[in-house]
Amino acid sequence: MSHFNPRSFAARRPVATSFAALAVAATSVFALTVEQGGPARAGVVEAPPAVANSAPSFADVVSHVKPAVVSVKVNIEDAVAQNDDSDNENGLDQLPPEMQQFFKRFGGGHNFGKPIVRHGVALGSGFIISQDGYVVTNNHVVEHGGKQVTVTLDSGKELKAKVIGTDPKTDIALLKIEEPGDYNYVKFAKELPRIGDWVLAIGNPFGLGGTVTAGIVSAEGRDIGSGPYDQFIQIDAPINKGNSGGPTFNLKGEVVGVNTAIFSPSGGSVGLGFAIPANTVDMIVADLEHGGVKRGYLGVQIQPVTQDIADGLGLKSNEGALVAETQPDTPAASAGLKSGDVITKLNGDTVKDAADLTRKVGALKPGEKATVTYMRDGAEQTADVTLGSLQPEKTAAADDSAAPEHSALTLGVELAPTEHGKGVEIVEVDPTGQAASKGISAGDVILQVAGKPVSSPREVKSEIEAAKKDGKKAVLMLVRTSQASRYVAFEFPKA
Repeated sequence: MSHFNPRSFAARRPVATSFAALAVAATSVFALTVEQGGPARAGVVEAPPAVANSAPSFADVVSHVKPAVVSVKVNIEDAVAQNDDSDNENGLDQLPPEMQQFFKRFGGGHNFGKPIVRHGVALGSGFIISQDGYVVTNNHVVEHGGKQVTVTLDSGKELKAKVIGTDPKTDIALLKIEEPGDYNYVKFAKELPRIGDWVLAIGNPFGLGGTVTAGIVSAEGRDIGSGPYDQFIQIDAPINKGNSGGPTFNLKGEVVGVNTAIFSPSGGSVGLGFAIPANTVDMIVADLEHGGVKRGYLGVQIQPVTQDIADGLGLKSNEGALVAETQPDTPAASAGLKSGDVITKLNGDTVKDAADLTRKVGALKPGEKATVTYMRDGAEQTADVTLGSLQPEKTAAADDSAAPEHSALTLGVELAPTEHGKGVEIVEVDPTGQAASKGISAGDVILQVAGKPVSSPREVKSEIEAAKKDGKKAVLMLVRTSQASRYVAFEFPKA
């Protein structure tokens, strides 16, 4: 994180020149006023009442919420390397004998045989959510330290805090100020802002502290690839390094989001900031306060339904999440879900895509019952599922790499039976063929074609021909790679 240095700031000639230019401009502005229908005369320029009243002022909101916003500082001590004590490992054998003895005795500026400890400070923002001093910030602000956390109030008072819990998947952390007291706090909004609504961001950019910026909600539901539960609010209020963990307010003074990330080719604000929605933060904080986040687990590996996959399955749209594989001994397996099913609803709510299903399942608790609506063989079916508990290694996240590019090329593979008789092995891939363009590699195994198991190249060819006769635009194959099983849609050449 950057620190503000008054000396280096003042010493920059371009900045000083800019201030001089502003001073001249200000002098010019205050030296002239114009009366309607008359000549200019000396005096103070004032905007017409209609213009002055049209510009919003956020001063009342800011004065109300600013005392609950804090700066967060984390002292970092990180052992980054462990040198071996042997001469060969630390390179001493390359030195003359007398120098070897010198370095062994005095270290020679090196730290042989001990961890190299890196010291630093991470700066971020946060806000108080309870009178007794619970503080919300980002996980990435505290993840590299956590033992020595200091929060600075708007008054400038510094207080020690401890980490109560963190959730890396949503990048939320909950702190608690150690000193007892009655603290100013803010509340989460019950309704999310709309695109176009005014918002305020308050935080600690570049270590400056107490900085207020304003803008609007420019988009919602953004997935920026930071985690399986991405659904960010996009704002154009300027936020920079150090704003992480700070609040985004609506004009009622309610927290609508937690500032977490920016998109910037330069490292500074370009008007694309991302905040975690308040409803997500509120739910995660409640779990962290009571021992940790618990998420529901369905037990399926899923992938997006691309248009060519939808065509291969005969679906009317590409909404939903395609089940690539059902994990054994899971709620999904017990409910009868199979690979090739397309989950379209969960508890009656439409599933837009694979990522949407991941978020919806993750929002439920282990042990909760859910109704899954899915498409199988062109017919809609339902299953009642009792969700399990999500284990870290079983995260059912959408795999964007499983969404193949559109292609009208031929298959372009050579096939051979497998040794165990299940599936058909791909032994060679034409680099210019359709399979290569979809990420298929030699060694992958075709398990199903058009929903039917295959065990020979002849069966693969037969099922492809049958799908073409049925008038399908594409044929869907279940392919097992070295990493996982996934469905791939191969499009028939256009006539």
